[in-house]
Parts: sequence; structure tokens; C-alpha cells
Amino acid sequence: MSALEATAAQIAAEGTTIYIVDDDAAFGKSLKRLVCAEGYRAEVFASGAEFLSRSITGPGCILLDFRMSGMSGIELQTRILQAGISLPVIFLSGEADIPVSVNAMKQGAIDFLIKPIDHIELFRAIELGLERFKSIEAANRYKASILDRLGRLSAREREVLEEVVKGRLNKQIGYDLGIAEKTVKVHRSRVMEKMEVRSLAELVHLCHDVNIGINPVSD
Repeated sequence: MSALEATAAQIAAEGTTIYIVDDDAAFGKSLKRLVCAEGYRAEVFASGAEFLSRSITGPGCILLDFRMSGMSGIELQTRILQAGISLPVIFLSGEADIPVSVNAMKQGAIDFLIKPIDHIELFRAIELGLERFKSIEAANRYKASILDRLGRLSAREREVLEEVVKGRLNKQIGYDLGIAEKTVKVHRSRVMEKMEVRSLAELVHLCHDVNIGINPVSD
């Protein structure tokens, strides 16, 4: 890599950390040097327990040894998912095991690389992992913004929202909730304003994205 390419890589990787979890200290140290040479920051953990004891944040991804003593790589991956840690996982293993690798991929792993690690494959996987992290974070921010808007609704407005997105008419909603139709219209208008939408179709889409049970309707 030229000096110009190295500088560009470092700028692109600024703020990015590659977390290496491997109980082979020598391998972990070597992998850290390799990763840092590409302009990334890197941290090494000797066990899954050590990794979980830290408050880990992104942006970044995890290089995870599959066969560790104590907590295995697949067990740590499960714990990571349960903890809601959004960092993508790239598994590293000393031997090929197709059923195991398939299971890891089903749980969302980016790749399953065999030691000794091919450098080109490694950094291709890291790039994919970082892109996955960006996508996950963007989706999380999007959902958080929807939940924030939902939090602005009064209890009655939330009731009206849930009926509106089911496709029910104002008259039906008013009857069910024991309020006048014109009052439903007022609440409905406030819901649209607070949810920052212009159409029923858009409102339905937002509710669907945060798993509010609805029936598909058209505006």
C-alpha cells in the first residue's frame, strides 16, 4: 500500500475499532498488528468473558475465534445477540466445519475464515462487516425516531392511531371508543402531525416498521 493509500485508509477507518477475541495470545497480537497496519484501531480479548465485561460500542466489527477454551465462539455470538450488541461477527477457525459454519452464518455472522487467514479475504470480510454495521445503525436510528414520535402521542391519540392503521373509518372508531366522529378527526389530525406523515399509507408503513400490528390498507 502506498503512503497515499495508507492515509486514505486511515481516514476512512477513523473511529473504527476491530475487536479481536482469541485465546491464542500470539495469534491475537499478530492479528492486531495486521489490522492496525491497515489504519484501524484494534483491541484484543483473551476470552468471551473478558469481551463481555467491557462496554463495547461501534463503529467496528468482531474477529472471533470459533474454538476457544471456556466460552466458545458460537456461545459468545449468542450472548452478543442477546445483549443487543450490533457489531457484526467474523469467525476465525483452525479447521473447516461446514455444519458449524452454516449455523454461524444463520445467526448473522459475516464470514467464517480458516486459519492461517488469507489477508485479502480478511479485509474483504472486515469491509463487509463495517458496511453491515452502518446498515444496522441506520435502521436503529430510523426505528428510534419512529418510537420517539409515538412517545409524543397522548393515550387517546395512540388508540386512534391503532384503529386508523387497521383501516377503520372515523365513524367506526368513534363508536368503538365512545367519542364523537369530529373528535376522532381532531385526534387523527394530531396523530398525523406528531408522526410527521402526510398520508395514511406513510403512517401504516411507519407502524409496520416498529411491529405495531396492522392490516395493510391504502390511502
